Amino acid sequence: MPTATDTQEEPLITELTWQEAKAKAQAMELEIAALIPKDTVVSIDQKKKGVLLSCNKTQHKWKGSTTITVKDGTKIESIVKDIEAHYRANGLKVSADTDVDGKLLVQFDPPAPGENYLVGGGVKPGEIWIDSGSPCFTLPEGTYPGGDF
Repeated sequence: MPTATDTQEEPLITELTWQEAKAKAQAMELEIAALIPKDTVVSIDQKKKGVLLSCNKTQHKWKGSTTITVKDGTKIESIVKDIEAHYRANGLKVSADTDVDGKLLVQFDPPAPGENYLVGGGVKPGEIWIDSGSPCFTLPEGTYPGGDF
């Protein structure tokens, strides 16, 4: 039987519960937030709930977000570039683009299937936004994936 290495696919993390996947994504959101210079941070608002999105026919991932409010005059793009450099240096797949407002948006993808993070300027001036997607997992049979998680 071919292994994930033989087929060059990442192995699925089927033993992960949605609660563990959510905890992993939220921990990573806070790890990213910790890269923002402390003297610029006014507040960190991590959403307590998120939603589930499909990874494939049988698996889902948890999606959530954290918003960091920074002091007036903070160079947000510079901070986002520093976060980008940090994860590039740590060997993660990183891509940078601009959002619809022309703000720098960085995405990095850890090796776990489905797991990804977006970092960029927030909706309001003076905000840095972190969007997370957990590794893929299988919901227990009979669990409806709609609503808040």
